[in-house]
Amino acid sequence: MGQIKVETCEIEGLKIITPTVHGDDRGYFYESYHYEDYKAAGIPEVFVQDNQSSGRRGVLRGLHFQKQFPQDKLVRVIRGEVFDVAVDLRKGSATFGKWHGEVLSEENKKQFFVPKHFAHGFLVLSDYAEFCYKCTDFYHPGDEGGIVYNDPAIGIAWPIPADMELIMIERDQKWDGLDAFCAK
Repeated sequence: MGQIKVETCEIEGLKIITPTVHGDDRGYFYESYHYEDYKAAGIPEVFVQDNQSSGRRGVLRGLHFQKQFPQDKLVRVIRGEVFDVAVDLRKGSATFGKWHGEVLSEENKKQFFVPKHFAHGFLVLSDYAEFCYKCTDFYHPGDEGGIVYNDPAIGIAWPIPADMELIMIERDQKWDGLDAFCAK
């Protein structure tokens, strides 16, 4: 089995995983996922689907969540760098509406475990990035919800430099805010 270091975040359930990387002049090797290691680290979820997306600098995806078929996600970047964000949507949670952001990159090889009932999104910081994530449920068309990325009620401190042009699909710009989510 490989070795992983798991850090908890200030929001219960969120975890940052750093794998042990073995490198030499040929390159590197690491186990990006090993069920027994993750189970021992308190992440016993069974992942059923792997997804991958790419984007150029300024692409912002999210904040997305699944309504009827929530998913745990294990996310990582295999090329480039992104600022990855999770927002607690667990009604009744002491940290409801709070967010955590983490820089994930091909260099740091960190992974971010995002449990069910969190909204998730990311911003591409590098010229280009490839983003991978495992999910504990299959994608169900029509089940996706969202919260607008710049909702002042949440106050995410996106690291958007003055010279960065945001690239988003129209839907992600028009999601409602946290108040509308609470009203449902």
